[in-house]
Amino acid sequence: MAFLSGLAVYFVIWWLTLFAILPIGMRTQEEDQSVVPGTVASAPSRFRGGRVMLLTTLVSGAIYGAWYVAETYFGWGFKDLPVFVPGLVQQ
Repeated sequence: MAFLSGLAVYFVIWWLTLFAILPIGMRTQEEDQSVVPGTVASAPSRFRGGRVMLLTTLVSGAIYGAWYVAETYFGWGFKDLPVFVPGLVQQ
């Protein structure tokens, strides 16, 4: 696999993982009962961006590593996924 292709796959995995990790451990201002005037009650009370970025990088690295091993050593790729609509795939 080319370097840029691998980087693109990692970026997509990282971006999807970010939105899965983002709400983990978040507490709203309403839960902490400290709503700042001018903000909504559902806004985070303390946003920990560094923790979210680190956790996202670790989890997406593990997912990418599993995908890389599956493709490189076992030969499993996107072409091996089941096709739900046969007319859309050209063989």
